[in-house]
Amino acid sequence: MSSQPTPGPTGRIDRVDDRLTLFVTRTFPAPIEDVWAAVTEPERLARWLGTWSGDPATGHVTFRMLFEGDGAGEEEMDIRECDEPRRLAVTSHVGEQRWYLDVDLSEADGVTTLAFSQPDVDPEDALSVGPGWEFYFDRLVAAETGGDLGAIDFERDYYPAMAEYYRQQRDAATA
Repeated sequence: MSSQPTPGPTGRIDRVDDRLTLFVTRTFPAPIEDVWAAVTEPERLARWLGTWSGDPATGHVTFRMLFEGDGAGEEEMDIRECDEPRRLAVTSHVGEQRWYLDVDLSEADGVTTLAFSQPDVDPEDALSVGPGWEFYFDRLVAAETGGDLGAIDFERDYYPAMAEYYRQQRDAATA
């Protein structure tokens, strides 16, 4: 049994420029450069999400999710914007599907805020995508603060547990 409290959903879905956009935010008691490294360096990224290979200077890398079970394959990532250590915007290509993933970092008084957004969330996918990013960003917090990554359980605490919250978010944004 985990001593870690059951997480609650923190993200939101809003309509921005006529597109559903998912927003998730996390804070870290760390300098912005450290959080940047956690989301961009392959070894650090591998602790909580996945890893990448290739040369980012080309504007493209190959990414592999590490915590998606047996179904995760490699996907191509286009780097749309990289403003170290403040902004990273990528497009994930999986078959015909495109996901736009944007990370913005800001630091104040020794605390770095990570603001994630994913525009163009499919309305049906929102019920699992929201909980999925909550799961991964909770893993990031645990990886960066010495928490127990093994106590973070997607099937128990995130999906379907958060699906109704994200259904309400989606419905409010599409009303």
